[in-house]
Amino acid sequence: MAAAPPVRAAWVPSEIAHWFAGRGWTIRRHQLDMMAAAEGGQHALLVADTGAGKTLAGFLPTLAAFCPSVLQGAPLPEGLHTLYVSPLKALAHDVQRNLIAPVEAMGLPVTVETRSGDTPSDRKKRQRARPPSVLLTTPESLSLLLSFPDSVDLFRTLKRVVVDEVHAFATQKRGDLLALSLARLQTIAPAMQRVALSATLADPAGFCAWLAPDGEIDSVTLVEGEPGAEPLVEILEAEDARVPWGGHAASWAIPQLYERIKANKTTLVFTNTRFLAEYVFQQLWDVNEDNLPIGVHHGSLSAESRRKVEGAMARGELRALVATASLDLGVDWGDIDLVVQMGAPKGSSRLLQRVGRANHRLDQSSKALLVPGNRFEFLEALAAKDAVDAGQRDGEDFRPGALDVLAQHLMACACAAPFHEQALLAEVRSTLAYSWLDEGVWARVLNFVATGGYALKAYDRFRRIVRDREGVWRLAHPDQATRHRMNAGIIVDSEMLTVRFRNGRSLGKVEERFAASLRPGDTFQFAGLGLEVESVKDMELVVRASSKAAMIPSYGGLRLPLTTHLADRVRALLVDRAGWARLPDEVREWLEVQDWRSKLPGPDNLLVESFPHGGVHYTVYYTFCGWNANQSLGMLLTKRMEDAGLMPGGFVANDYSLAVWGLKPVEDPRPLLSPTILAEEFVDWVQDSYLLRRAFREVAVIGGLVERQHPGKKKSGRQVTFSTDLIYDVLRKYEPDHVLIEAAWADARSKLTDMDRLAQVLETSAQRVEHVVLDRVSPLAVPVLVMIGREAVPQGAADEELLLEAESLSAAAMRV
Repeated sequence: MAAAPPVRAAWVPSEIAHWFAGRGWTIRRHQLDMMAAAEGGQHALLVADTGAGKTLAGFLPTLAAFCPSVLQGAPLPEGLHTLYVSPLKALAHDVQRNLIAPVEAMGLPVTVETRSGDTPSDRKKRQRARPPSVLLTTPESLSLLLSFPDSVDLFRTLKRVVVDEVHAFATQKRGDLLALSLARLQTIAPAMQRVALSATLADPAGFCAWLAPDGEIDSVTLVEGEPGAEPLVEILEAEDARVPWGGHAASWAIPQLYERIKANKTTLVFTNTRFLAEYVFQQLWDVNEDNLPIGVHHGSLSAESRRKVEGAMARGELRALVATASLDLGVDWGDIDLVVQMGAPKGSSRLLQRVGRANHRLDQSSKALLVPGNRFEFLEALAAKDAVDAGQRDGEDFRPGALDVLAQHLMACACAAPFHEQALLAEVRSTLAYSWLDEGVWARVLNFVATGGYALKAYDRFRRIVRDREGVWRLAHPDQATRHRMNAGIIVDSEMLTVRFRNGRSLGKVEERFAASLRPGDTFQFAGLGLEVESVKDMELVVRASSKAAMIPSYGGLRLPLTTHLADRVRALLVDRAGWARLPDEVREWLEVQDWRSKLPGPDNLLVESFPHGGVHYTVYYTFCGWNANQSLGMLLTKRMEDAGLMPGGFVANDYSLAVWGLKPVEDPRPLLSPTILAEEFVDWVQDSYLLRRAFREVAVIGGLVERQHPGKKKSGRQVTFSTDLIYDVLRKYEPDHVLIEAAWADARSKLTDMDRLAQVLETSAQRVEHVVLDRVSPLAVPVLVMIGREAVPQGAADEELLLEAESLSAAAMRV
């Protein structure tokens, strides 16, 4: 990682300098540094606050290359000059609008176009034959472009790749795919410069390593932007209501939120899920007595609907827009004067990214309003606000590249042209994600793409590539290229499973994430009934009525993970008694009574509370390790309690704690928290549950083993699941070490269960457990216990009034 080279004002072409001056602007230091890095032949990572002109900084060297003062009579650059890659289609369209303005104002012969899944096929074909100067696209569309035989001709003129909002996907599978595509582009255009942009990086050095080809981190210049105005973050406090014990929708705040919308010109309201976006949007319409223009935007809407809303926002026609993460990256609508986060932000970087959508100017403070859904979320909102005020960031760690993504990329390379396996292996190893790849794993991936693997090689439909006598790999049949392009992609939509009795009567649908954790014999509450699982198969959860107590919680929903950094801050707030003066009365009283009746979980202890209620013995573990890990811990503890004869009745979890109940009390939780046999128990649980099947379906689709689309038709989710279940059963029986089974295990361990975080809790719990035995429920336990008995409502939407059970628990907790 190199420092930014010294700035030379002479590097700014007169056309660009005059354009800045005409707008009353001064070119910023980091923008000059980016031009200097380009001039010096360096790759560059720019980390700068929102509103600092990051995107323009990334494009200035491109605009300079087309300036007459730079060309001095030389021919214009031909072909595709710059590729811009963003995680969102909306961001690419927004950048196109904002980039055309300086291009036209300077009169530069630069053409700018977008390419995504929404782009018409005739335009896509024309772009390959007559590419624009600048193409704005996504990682998936770039990978598809590289699968065409003419990709070498298309990209050999490429001088620059700009990766925007790199933090949003570099550590994920989409980042693996993009890293492999960058390596391919570097082979085609060796002099190509790589540029990455972000406002929120906790580990710039790690992202420099991700960006660098062949691990040459010194080839990457780290450019840090000038600090901007501090954001103004406010947490909404209840006026005519109290912050509730539980829930995530923050319905209590709708009247106050509507008044804020009326008081501002344009408000952008963020939610953490698509369902909540629709839910909050509908609630705002219910109180919209002034008929204010309010819109909604999320990934499930049609492309036409999204474009219509984006255009209305760009023209300043909306007073408010309710959105998900589909709009929290880089979209530049300068007239937004307030950003609202409904529910907990789950991370300081995510919050900062969303706050930056307001004003979008470096010298003016962005204004944000946090609306917590419950009392724990109020603490989380305060922790996130403190982190933003302190300039602290968080983010995911880099992990080894996924094998299913590698298989997809390998197939894309074969579609483009025959390849030599050693040359392609060297190219793949030039990425940080796959630098670990050894000959054995590489051979297994090749064999999978070629034959489907040992157990499937007898079936011709799995033969996709073949090796000739010279050792060159090529497509087994030309039709394979069409099949690959129709099915390639990284995003596999989650399904909803139908809950039904054996006789076919349907009770509704639950999220696959919830159903994946169930095994035959598990009991849960749904649609007002006690149900026992008979089977999970073919997108159906078959159940029978049961009088047994519900052991597994039915309340779930898509969850953004609580970052470790933010969890640590919440722990610190709990024991900072002097800081409680900043809290609303009801939240402060909640903690004060907890402190009096029991103890408070802090940074250095794992608080475990045990108490009786309603003839049942409850134990609550305050782990602060996120919903996924707590869900996994619940499965583990109930199994261990069964083995110990404690007769568990069930569990329920949230981001902060886990509550388990049974007919016998837990006298000492330490043996239950032992990490010694975690690995074996994890294997047993995953194999007996639907988790591995679910993970396998995703990797089978990404790896190309199962195709979702065929010419003229598309498979339903049920058909895809049926196909993957059949293959999964064959592989589990005859080839349990298949490369996709390995990939599915990796996903099950990380994405579905967060086992690494759970293991960390168990490994440290022996020294940190503080067990408190109470005679009644504690105030801090109420938020997780109120979830007991709720039906499975998609995406965490639930009425904010405490249920009858919660009212009983609350009264017991506050009784002096």
